[in-house]
Amino acid sequence: MAIQSSQRFVPRGDVIASLNFYCPPPDNTVPFNNAGDPIPGQPLRNYSDVSHPVKIKDIRGSEECFNNLDRDSFAVIRNVPPSAEKSFTDDASIAANYYPEVESLLLASIPGAHTVTIFDHTIRRTNPDAPRAPVQRVHVDQTPRSTALRVRRHASDDAAAEKLLAGRYRIVNVWRPLNEGPVESFPLAFASASSLEDDDVVPIEHRYASGYKGETAGIRFNERQKWYYLSGMTGDERLLLQCFDSEALKEGSAVQGGRVPHSAFDHPDTKPDAVGRESIEVRALVFGP
Repeated sequence: MAIQSSQRFVPRGDVIASLNFYCPPPDNTVPFNNAGDPIPGQPLRNYSDVSHPVKIKDIRGSEECFNNLDRDSFAVIRNVPPSAEKSFTDDASIAANYYPEVESLLLASIPGAHTVTIFDHTIRRTNPDAPRAPVQRVHVDQTPRSTALRVRRHASDDAAAEKLLAGRYRIVNVWRPLNEGPVESFPLAFASASSLEDDDVVPIEHRYASGYKGETAGIRFNERQKWYYLSGMTGDERLLLQCFDSEALKEGSAVQGGRVPHSAFDHPDTKPDAVGRESIEVRALVFGP
């Protein structure tokens, strides 16, 4: 189902759409991406995707039911005041104007959080000339290993890193659209962490020419996964996407997985003349309680 909104067509309602899931390398070697500058003699990645039709539930109208990071690893925040950042075209301006707003939002939205360290952001535009487009591959941005590496990278010294790693630490992405009106194309799908099984998650090396190896995660298809999206997102709404929560590693924890698979998807009701989706995701380390 879809509705007309402000003279634009915004796809809405539960939908069955194709999502692209992890397919392992044919030789069963360690999966990898070559990030940054190309590495001579190596492909950009050695694994592929396999498409599956998935029912994706529209949570528009029931947003208040999805604010539990411990259960779902995603949360919806509405009625966010306008940003001091207007153009979202200059990285330095984004860091100066938008990062403090994101930090305040995370501290206010995550009970017990006491410290936020923002480490980067990515802008995506549905435009052939844009450096980065919406990613149509189911993934999680970080793994337990890469999150710990990130904590060590941004701590002031080894002693400070060990102290932070002894407490609760997370990586949370703050995602918002940059379109003037509601999102009409390539909405973001996300699955509840409580429906994700450990065997669904596959660490993937992020290799750099310098020799550094980070890690993301590909996601295998599992029919038990529960997928959602928030139709027609606007600029005063935010999605918190939790990539990792150290609390999930503790025996008996109430945190159900602590990681949220997500992917842009091609909504079958999107019109050919739909406005291309533009978005920004800001990535942050969150410490506490």
